[in-house]
Amino acid sequence: MRMASEFAVVPIGVVRSAADAPVDDVWGGAICRVELDAARFTSKSLAGLEEFSHVEIVFVFDRLKESDIEYGARHPRGRKDWPVTGIFAQRGKNRPNRLGVTVCRLTAVSDSWIEVEGLDAIDGTPVLDIKPYMREFAPKGDVRQPAWASELMAHYWDPPDRN
Repeated sequence: MRMASEFAVVPIGVVRSAADAPVDDVWGGAICRVELDAARFTSKSLAGLEEFSHVEIVFVFDRLKESDIEYGARHPRGRKDWPVTGIFAQRGKNRPNRLGVTVCRLTAVSDSWIEVEGLDAIDGTPVLDIKPYMREFAPKGDVRQPAWASELMAHYWDPPDRN
């Protein structure tokens, strides 16, 4: 099997959000914009996207230090009451290539940006791709996951406490 030693990508845009620090939970209701690189993209790049209710955003955890990357296994979120699992059995930010992928509700489309709800990325995050979400790409059949994953995600999409 031949593997490339490197693969360069150039961000297509950047996240603009009120969230400026990474947090583990309370992303529910988060509204932000993905602003396209105006030097490379025009309104034609987003033509037809408004017909979709959701999009997948591929982004980079660009502020993650090399020393924080996990290549093996760990307790998710450092919780000793959850089992040690490999980094590819988790969705944490400490990934080898620092990539995040989130399905978001599309709320607006402009000539040079889109607005989404539920993107768990902070202000200034580089965006690598936007894809329309199509139900045919959803999992086929039953979805299963371990109990610790359900516990981890229990409050992930809760709205932030605004008190």
